[in-house]
Amino acid sequence: MAGVDLMTAGRTSLSPLLTRMREREPGLAASFLGGAVAAGLGFASFAALLMLLWVSSPYPDSGPGGALHVAAALWLLAHGVELVRTDSLSGAPMPVGVTPLLLLALPVWRVYRAARDGVDPPEDADGPPPVPARTVWTGVVLGYLGVGVAVALYCSEGVLRPAWGGVTVCLPLVAAGAAAAGVWSAYGCPREPVLRALVVVPGPVRRLVFGADARARLGTAVRATGAALAVLCGGGAVLLAVSMVWHGGAARMSFLQLTEGWTGRFAVLMLGVALIPNAAVWAASYALGPGFLLGARHLVHPFASDPAPLLPPFPLLAAVPDPGAGTPLNWAAGAVPVAAGVTAGWFVARGAMGRPEPGAPAAARWSAARTAGVALLTAAVCAAAFALLTELAGGPLGVAALADFGPVWWQAGGAAGVWTAVLALPVALVVRAWRLWGLRRRGGGIPGQGTEAGNAGSGTDRADQGQPNTKEEEEEEGDTETAAGSGQGKEAAEGGTEESGKGKGKGKGAARRGAAVPGAAGVDADELYDFLPADDPFPSDWQDDLARVSRRTPPREAADPQDHADAPVEPPSPGTDPRPGTPEPPDTAH
Repeated sequence: MAGVDLMTAGRTSLSPLLTRMREREPGLAASFLGGAVAAGLGFASFAALLMLLWVSSPYPDSGPGGALHVAAALWLLAHGVELVRTDSLSGAPMPVGVTPLLLLALPVWRVYRAARDGVDPPEDADGPPPVPARTVWTGVVLGYLGVGVAVALYCSEGVLRPAWGGVTVCLPLVAAGAAAAGVWSAYGCPREPVLRALVVVPGPVRRLVFGADARARLGTAVRATGAALAVLCGGGAVLLAVSMVWHGGAARMSFLQLTEGWTGRFAVLMLGVALIPNAAVWAASYALGPGFLLGARHLVHPFASDPAPLLPPFPLLAAVPDPGAGTPLNWAAGAVPVAAGVTAGWFVARGAMGRPEPGAPAAARWSAARTAGVALLTAAVCAAAFALLTELAGGPLGVAALADFGPVWWQAGGAAGVWTAVLALPVALVVRAWRLWGLRRRGGGIPGQGTEAGNAGSGTDRADQGQPNTKEEEEEEGDTETAAGSGQGKEAAEGGTEESGKGKGKGKGAARRGAAVPGAAGVDADELYDFLPADDPFPSDWQDDLARVSRRTPPREAADPQDHADAPVEPPSPGTDPRPGTPEPPDTAH
């Protein structure tokens, strides 16, 4: 009886706690289920493909359990988890660490979509607020990792066993990173999470990199990096295709030697397609100069190619350049990083020149020194991004001679940064100067360094330009502020401008005259892809922004102007002006 009373008391005490947790964390169960479903669907896709190949194979080596174990191993390998092969000919365990980049895109996309769907933003303004970001992220990551750990435990009994170091590091990193990107994108890319992440950056570095105009500079650097990497990897894919055609006979022979029957050849073809992005990154590293490794101490680069060790026959490996010194054909691969650097410089120069509205004077967004700084920032971002790609594209395929395969990440990343800095810097400065010269010849006005160059004739307020307002402008400003403070959303009688009641002094002169805010004249096409705040991300009150959570609140309903339409309006007394804030006229009766 005592035990029953104790259990009843414990159940009674835990019930309010569980109730409060449900009320404080709405949507946690749905997010957890979404993450588990994303992981389950990913594993099911691998299992369905492997079971299809096993059923259609005329000589299966194992039963359906073996096929499922291989599917689980491939699903973990797609997350970057290194596998260990236990059925080698020598009996020693053989690591397998080359992650097919095309397979990596599948789990990343599923986790990203699960996080976006977990937020569930309302389609109408009157709907309920979305699920909190922290709740969605926690639920999706926990649900995905729960299925991932179960798959790893199941796979640990097969021929290909996961390395538990990779399970505890790579699997959580992929799930947490993709879920964070999905939640952040679903919330409209708010600034608070970025501020929390950047608060750990030292103060001098933060002011240098994330100071004023950070949105335009960082956005331009990211776009230029994306364009440069696209050209670099695309050029690598072109080099791969040319080399495959050049070594077409060897590639065809290796494809036919691997297996017989359409099922085995289809499996080899699928594996080759999944490894094409890896091979494109290898070829891009080859064009940059550092090249890649085909085993320990067997380096392949444009100037020389060491004799490769005894490698298994595979079509992509047959496209490796022949051993020996490099020829002018090998040196021609340097055109790929040249094109990537020129592309990055062109994007930086495009960001340096603002696109004004029709009829307004042309303006340069940045000076030559700031343009050079953005080009160097682009080189740094490009080096980091390509180093990450090369680290993911390579790995071991065994021990001894097969322990190192692919580019060395720090060499390839450093080469990408140097090529981008050397080429993007002069290209950005030359293109910027050429555009300014063209603007002068067309009579577009004297370009200024900053988007505020053409504000003098745009009708903006004198106070926004550092000049005192005239008496008439001060009276008009007082009329507009009085009308806005009433909270009725009506038009000021003399200003002719609508006040929303939200602003507290931002762009009053521009909003009063219907002109654009300084720097906002003419929507730049590049700004459509910006994701960082347009103003200084570290203002004087940025500590208050860090304290806020990125939780949406339901918008308040605006006051209906019709609610005050039926209110009686008292007529003004004789001799007074109905406009608020206007002094009474002097009495001239005497």
